[in-house]
Amino acid sequence: MHKSYLADKGFLLLLSANFFMKKAIPYLTNKYLIAAILFIVWMLFYDQRDYFQQKERRDELKKLELKKAYYEQEIEKTKKELNDLQHNPAAIEKYARERYLMKKDGEDIFIIEDSSARKK
Repeated sequence: MHKSYLADKGFLLLLSANFFMKKAIPYLTNKYLIAAILFIVWMLFYDQRDYFQQKERRDELKKLELKKAYYEQEIEKTKKELNDLQHNPAAIEKYARERYLMKKDGEDIFIIEDSSARKK
């Protein structure tokens, strides 16, 4: 390659950079554009309710809503069990046998423990 070709290419690069600067400077010095960019940066990073904090709060809210749904299901299950224990004698007997290891006269109780449940 000749030196003149490289010099021409460098000259064109300088011309295009100069042309770009002549076109871009009026837009970059526009006070409304600068104000808009500063506003966006401020709202994204420095504001009390910035974007990243809002995202964390939304994620935390989703987790809390899932927990709420789980506990509401558990409450419903417990209410059904309570209602059953209050009105069904067979359920009371089953609960007493399983929970408190109660037995009728003449019965033997065999307790079988799960070894995998004990390890956890």
